[in-house]
Amino acid sequence: MSERYAIYYAPAADDPLWAKAAEWLGIDALTGETFTGPLAGVSRDELFERSVSARRYGFHATIKPPMTLKAGTTRAALEDALAAFAAEVEPVAIGRVKLALLDGFIALIPAAQSEELTVFSGDVVEAFEPYRAPLSPAERARRVEGRAFSDRQIELIDRYGYPYVFEQFQLHMTLTDRLAESERDTYMRAAAEHFGPLAGAEMVLDRLVLFCETEAGGPFVRLDDYVLTGESAYDRIRAF
Repeated sequence: MSERYAIYYAPAADDPLWAKAAEWLGIDALTGETFTGPLAGVSRDELFERSVSARRYGFHATIKPPMTLKAGTTRAALEDALAAFAAEVEPVAIGRVKLALLDGFIALIPAAQSEELTVFSGDVVEAFEPYRAPLSPAERARRVEGRAFSDRQIELIDRYGYPYVFEQFQLHMTLTDRLAESERDTYMRAAAEHFGPLAGAEMVLDRLVLFCETEAGGPFVRLDDYVLTGESAYDRIRAF
């Protein structure tokens, strides 16, 4: 089985931010609709060349990174677990977002990431760890070799398959791949123009969204949304 599943945050499909991001990346990961033509003073070809990876993964913030399902579990079981989790947990404020450069790529990030958001992301990582197949030696080697990870990040790769979880987590919604230093101002201006007030809006993490890569190296597709309601937890409290 070559599928990989990821648990992301993404805005609702009818949110203006989702539409703007799809237009920027050139594809809507839910509908498959593609977009052509220049954007904010840059040609589509130029933008495509600088967002190959961002476009493949779809507009999102990673919560539980892409994973192959462990032997003995299924997509249906993962979906059931997501529905149950969403019924237990209430939305978490992201706060105001801003455009930023992270290691050379442009992303939307919280202006100030709260401890609540960091803890929530770790809770998701732990809750869905039973569904993740361990990394093979070859996969581990690809992730580690040639990278300047800290000892803690190596520990997290070996335990959870990914270095940027728990206290290493930084919520970000990627808009480009790594840019040459000489290009960064140009694309930051273009992103600011394209997203306008949305690039500084208040946001709430109100859902977890299941994405799927159906074949190795293929695009990630948006499957289903699991809106965080906390209804099950509330029902238990009300029962006492």
